[in-house]
Amino acid sequence: MRTIGIDLGVKGEHKAIITDEGGRFVSPVIKFGTEPAALERLLAEAQRGNADGQVQAVMEPTGMAWFPVAVFLIRRAATVFLVNSQQVADLRRYYRKHAKSDRIDARVLAKLPLHSVEMLHHLELPTTQALACQRGCKQLYRLMKQITATKNRLIALDRFAWPGLEEHVFAEHFEPAARWFRAHWYNDNECFAPQQVCQAGPERIRQEWLASQANAADRGDWVVALVTLAQQTLALYGEDGMYLDYDQLQDEAVREQTYLEFVEQQHHHLQIHGVRSLYRQIHPSRNLETLKGVGQDGAAVYASFIGNPERFGSLREHRGWSGMVPNSKQSSMSQTLGLKITQAGPRLIKKFAYIDAETARQRDPQLAALYYDQVVNKGKHHRQAVCACATHLLDRILVVLREDRPYELRDVDGTPVTAERALEIIRQRYTVPDEVRQRNNKRTRRQRAEQQAEKKQTRESRSTHGQPKSSHKQAGVRGKL
Repeated sequence: MRTIGIDLGVKGEHKAIITDEGGRFVSPVIKFGTEPAALERLLAEAQRGNADGQVQAVMEPTGMAWFPVAVFLIRRAATVFLVNSQQVADLRRYYRKHAKSDRIDARVLAKLPLHSVEMLHHLELPTTQALACQRGCKQLYRLMKQITATKNRLIALDRFAWPGLEEHVFAEHFEPAARWFRAHWYNDNECFAPQQVCQAGPERIRQEWLASQANAADRGDWVVALVTLAQQTLALYGEDGMYLDYDQLQDEAVREQTYLEFVEQQHHHLQIHGVRSLYRQIHPSRNLETLKGVGQDGAAVYASFIGNPERFGSLREHRGWSGMVPNSKQSSMSQTLGLKITQAGPRLIKKFAYIDAETARQRDPQLAALYYDQVVNKGKHHRQAVCACATHLLDRILVVLREDRPYELRDVDGTPVTAERALEIIRQRYTVPDEVRQRNNKRTRRQRAEQQAEKKQTRESRSTHGQPKSSHKQAGVRGKL
C-alpha cells in the first residue's frame, strides 16, 4: 500500500510525496501538473516497489482543483480521501510549530492515514446530476446571502431617511407598496420626498398607487400614515434639505431595489428550473420530504451531498461526516461538556439540518421529547437542544435514503400516529415551560456568570484586605532584620 499526500495548487503546480504502509517517505517532493501524462508519472512513481499494487491519495478540497485529480486517480483504481482543512492545520502545527510550506503540507497529508484513519472519509464521486445539484445549492445559498445583504441595506436606508417608516406605514419591508414607494419617493418628476408628500396629500398619492396596479388587493390605506410621517420627517430634518439629499437617496434606493429584484429573479429561476429539477432526478421518490421539517430545498441538499448512502458504514460515521456532533474533551475521570460542534462536513448540510430540526421538533413527538429532555432535564439552551435534534434528523435522513421508503410518524413508544395526534402529544407532554426556557437562555447564563464572577472578586477582595495592616508592617520589619 502506498499513500500519496497531495498539496493542490490552484494557480501553480501541485506537490506530492509518497509513503509506504509504515508511513516512511519513499520519494522526494514531486511537482506535477493536471495533465494526464504528469498524473501517469505520479502513479508510476507510487507503484514502484509497491508489492500489493494498492494506492491511496489524500488531499484537501482546495476550490475545485481536487476534482480533475480525483477523477483521474479513481479511474485508475486508486482510493481517494478528501480531508477537512482543520485536521490538516492541527497536524501541521504538531509537526512544525513555526514556518508553513508546501513541502510540510504534502508530508502532513501523507501522514494523515496513520494518525486519523477514523476521521478519513472515502471519496465517492457524485453523479453528474448530483454534482450539478450540489453546485446549484451552493449558488442558491450565495444568491440568498446577496438578497439578505441588499435588503439590510435598504432597511438601513429607510430607517435614517424616513424614521418610523417600518413602524407606522408598512407592516412588511418589501411588500409591493413599500417597493413602489422606494421607487418614487424622491426624484425630479412626480417625486414623493417629505415636502412633496405633504404637498401632494393622501388622495393624490393613493391615486398614483392604484394607477400603478402593483397590488390590486391593497387599496392604499397606508397613505394617511405616510403623509403624517412626512410631516414628522420635515420637523426633524427641516425643509431646507441641508442635511439630506433626497435626489441621491432616491438614486441609491432605485439601484439597490433594482439589483434586489434581479437577484430574486435569478434565485427563483435557479431554484425552480435548476435545483429542484435536478433533485427530482436524483431522488425521484421524494421520500425525504415525508420527514417533518424537510422541504424540497433541504432534501435537494441532503440527496446531492450524501449521494450514495451505502458509503457510510454506520450512523456514527455519517454524523462525523456531517459535522453536527460536538467536540469532546476528556481527561481521566473528567469530561468537558457543551463544546462547539466540530464544523466538519459540508456547510449546507449543517445549515439545513439545524433549520429543519427546528421545525421537526415542533411536529415530531420523538424529536420533541429529545428537545424537551435536553432543555428541561439537562439544562441545555435552545441552540444546543436543536443541534441534538439535528443529529437525530440526519440519522433518519440516511435511513430514508438507504431504504427509499416514506418516513412514518411515531410516538416515543413506537406507536404510529397521525400529524394531528402528534401535535396534541407535543402540546400535552413536551411543551417547555417559559421559566425553564428563560433559565437556560444565553442572557440568563451570562448574567449568572457575571454574578458568580462578582462574588468571587468580592471574596478575594475581602480575603486580601481582611488582614490587619500592622501585620504587613511587622512582617516587613522582620524581613529586614
